[in-house]
Amino acid sequence: MAKRSVGMVLAEYFDNQKKREEKDDIETVMNLVEFPLLNQKTPNSIISTTSNDLSNWSRLSSLWPLLYGTSCCFIEFASLIGSRFDFDRYGLVPRASPRQADLIFTAGTVTMKMAPSLVRLYEQMPEPKYVHCYGSLYYYRRDVQY
Repeated sequence: MAKRSVGMVLAEYFDNQKKREEKDDIETVMNLVEFPLLNQKTPNSIISTTSNDLSNWSRLSSLWPLLYGTSCCFIEFASLIGSRFDFDRYGLVPRASPRQADLIFTAGTVTMKMAPSLVRLYEQMPEPKYVHCYGSLYYYRRDVQY
């Protein structure tokens, strides 16, 4: 399957015009899955693109979260899925399978009995994978082992 990418131009930033004339080859960088644009060393650089390409890139790189709710904190989070807040318009497409998700939103208490199932879901996710903990119990409990 061909990799989908959006063309962006990465050009070095020069203070004066003379150096800019010397540098006439501009490196074209494609936003590939293996080599993301933000991981490159880009000191003093400018990323220029059209607004249409930027919009397509944001749709291409949208997050597909897996919602993992265990207690009352998930009720607050579940309102985002509804029609009033509708986080689909921001590119967040909720997934029911961890094999399609790249982000786990964990809302609620994760007990020792729930930890193995959460770890199993995390291991089933493809790379790159992220976890976001949501709720006050994650911030105030100090007896949780990492």
